[in-house]
Amino acid sequence: MAMDRDSTDRTILADLARDLDGSFETLVTTHQDRLYSIALRMLGDPHDAEEAAQDALVRAYRALDGYPAERILELRLRPWLATIVLNLCRSRIGRRAARATVSRPALSLDATELGMLEPHTEPSTEPAAVVARRDARDTWAGLLLTLPPAYRSAVVLRHVDGLSYPEVATALDRPEGTVKAQVHRGLAMLRTAFESSQRREREEMSA
Repeated sequence: MAMDRDSTDRTILADLARDLDGSFETLVTTHQDRLYSIALRMLGDPHDAEEAAQDALVRAYRALDGYPAERILELRLRPWLATIVLNLCRSRIGRRAARATVSRPALSLDATELGMLEPHTEPSTEPAAVVARRDARDTWAGLLLTLPPAYRSAVVLRHVDGLSYPEVATALDRPEGTVKAQVHRGLAMLRTAFESSQRREREEMSA
């Protein structure tokens, strides 16, 4: 999977270096969904995420238009694009910080994407089980958005976008050891917050 992904990106970069206008659409169709996914998990709002992903592609085009072919060929495409969309997300998060309240995010995030659950078993289609899974996804989604941006970005890139640790380090411009520590710490914070939320729910039900 990773080799196929890397081969596809190298082909895209070669095409971009040769004919930017003629091949940029291939970059868009290949990477727009993952850029939206990163933005959605960072921001929690579908509209904001769509705007961030679109802005990231516009910025990518403008940057590529100013690069010589040699520089385009040397790019690590996935981390490079991730850096662009994350910078846009950070700007939006910074603007939000001044707000007194933040609405509940309309975001669904499977806990399995973060490696939080037991090994996969075929999900039950019973209505109660379906509702429970949806509630769990909503809970994880909200908890992810409570992480400090530094931890959130590391967790999202590693466990949602699926970048390797070296790629995450490149995208975030941090040492690989720092990234590993932030991912580990971020996951630990999520587990602690989830367990705390579960205890509160049990206490409320038994009160």
